[in-house]
Amino acid sequence: MGNALFIVWRESAEALLVIGIVYAWLRRQPDAAIGRRYLAIGVVAGIALALLLAAAMLGVAHFLSGDALDGFQAAMMLVAAALIVQMVFWMRRHGRTLKRDLETRMRRNADAANWWGLSVVVALAIGRETAETVVFLYGVGMAQMTWPTFLAVVAAGIVLAWLTFWLLQQGSRWFSWRAFFRFSEIALLLLAGGLMVGGLDKLIGMDILPPLVDPLWNTTALLDDSSRFGGFVASFTGYRSQPALLPTLVLAVYWIVMGWQLRTPDEVSKKAA
Repeated sequence: MGNALFIVWRESAEALLVIGIVYAWLRRQPDAAIGRRYLAIGVVAGIALALLLAAAMLGVAHFLSGDALDGFQAAMMLVAAALIVQMVFWMRRHGRTLKRDLETRMRRNADAANWWGLSVVVALAIGRETAETVVFLYGVGMAQMTWPTFLAVVAAGIVLAWLTFWLLQQGSRWFSWRAFFRFSEIALLLLAGGLMVGGLDKLIGMDILPPLVDPLWNTTALLDDSSRFGGFVASFTGYRSQPALLPTLVLAVYWIVMGWQLRTPDEVSKKAA
């Protein structure tokens, strides 16, 4: 549940950043009142896109069983891991120009009196964040949550995101957008590694992939991944107390590649700090 809460918190904070950029730009426009209505339409449309995606994913899972369901879940875990990595490095490359790009597109629509175009820009930006959240949540086990638990996680994540956004907007030296993105990108990459290992474990369990050596070692006495705390560490990092060789090798290669990529300059930390 902790990893699901982290995902909702992080993605909601990023969505609030987009909304905040658009709202601040609209306040400087002569037709601000009209623009705010279309901003609200765009936000609702973006959330609706994510809800449709969630319904489609749960609908597909409902009609699957046995190996077909395990295969679908493994695929979604791997897709979620890939999307997380893509999102982290997309923000590192484009974060500095995010505000300028959004304002340019909105100005173009406002000059043409195309308020629906502004709604589309907002809907796509918010839809991207919320759709990613849906995929990530399914990857970390949303389908196994009860509805009360799921709704509580979403509500808590949104409240934390709003509080985080408010604190970040105060411009604290110690709690800035730079610090937020640096912390969250490492946590997201850890989570992506955990999802990747989970997906590979499922494929090994289905005899689609060979384990190579199983188990490679046994650290159950130190930290059992079937315990509550060990399970949280396992889902967030890919740790296994009795790992197979194949996912261990893949995880090692993953972190070598991520470490190399993280050596590039961080663009996202420059944007709103």
